[in-house]
Amino acid sequence: MQTQSEARVPELNPAQRAELAPLYERVRDVIPEVEWAVHAPYIAEIERLKRERNAVILAHNYQTPEIYYGIADITGDSLGLAREAAKTDAGVIVQCGVHFMAETSKILCPEKTVLIPDMDAGCSLAESITAADIRLLRERYPGVPVVTYVNTSAEVKAESDICCTSSNAVDIVESLNSERVIFLPDQYLGKWVASQTDVELILWQGACEVHERFTGDELRRYREQHPGVHILAHPECPPDVLEEADFTGSTSGLIKHLSQSDARQVVMITECSMSDNVAVEFPNIDFVRPCNLCPHMKRITLPKVLESLRTLSPRVEVDPAIARQARRAVERMLEVA
Repeated sequence: MQTQSEARVPELNPAQRAELAPLYERVRDVIPEVEWAVHAPYIAEIERLKRERNAVILAHNYQTPEIYYGIADITGDSLGLAREAAKTDAGVIVQCGVHFMAETSKILCPEKTVLIPDMDAGCSLAESITAADIRLLRERYPGVPVVTYVNTSAEVKAESDICCTSSNAVDIVESLNSERVIFLPDQYLGKWVASQTDVELILWQGACEVHERFTGDELRRYREQHPGVHILAHPECPPDVLEEADFTGSTSGLIKHLSQSDARQVVMITECSMSDNVAVEFPNIDFVRPCNLCPHMKRITLPKVLESLRTLSPRVEVDPAIARQARRAVERMLEVA
């Protein structure tokens, strides 16, 4: 028996086929034709409903290509999506990412309807720390400012002085003009930031379940198997991985680096789908694809996005008092960034 989210969508009419043909030509190297035949009717119906609902779709770099290229209006890393959420005129925001990203959109746009197609799209990193943990840290380190990664819940952001993303973490830490900073919750990002600044960082033991699985030995094997390969790594990876990489940066930083590089073979040490998405933009680069998938990001699918637009649910809500406090931390980050 079909569920609502699995219900069939209308067949493509000739006009829709013609409209979608250029899009498929762009992504055909990363989406097989047999898969496109399944995706295309959903994409057409989602586009129709977006216009009807005055909706905008935000998609993180880790979303699959049919979402990233097929239906997203805005794509990017956490910082980019936060900026665009704050600027959009749409009445409905559909967050194709994980729950903390949808919360950030709601914090910045309390008057808008914010949807996430699957409420269970969580984050191991966000779940590694609570607001109570931060209060205890403040007791232990009185007067030390708290920098919180955006990969956290609204309650945690509300207890923080300022937020950061992987792309601006060093700038945020140094903007506080403090000799010591509590940096939460990613221990590996924190260690990388500490290597880039003279500020002393007090770290938490959180980690991303995708990035912590990579190892330095794995990268050395890539070099043995692919002599001359250029290795890019996300700073949420462990230190032995970053030591082996040729470049370390946020997802947007990795893309910018590739645009300025003459590398012809690349391995991106981050979530699997990003290589597919970036390959579309850089067809002359051969991407060696390690495949550590984020199970939470992969909860977002075209059928779920369609059902979310049809029903305007599930809606993401944040307690107004918590949202006000969290907004200060996020907006302070945006001012520095």
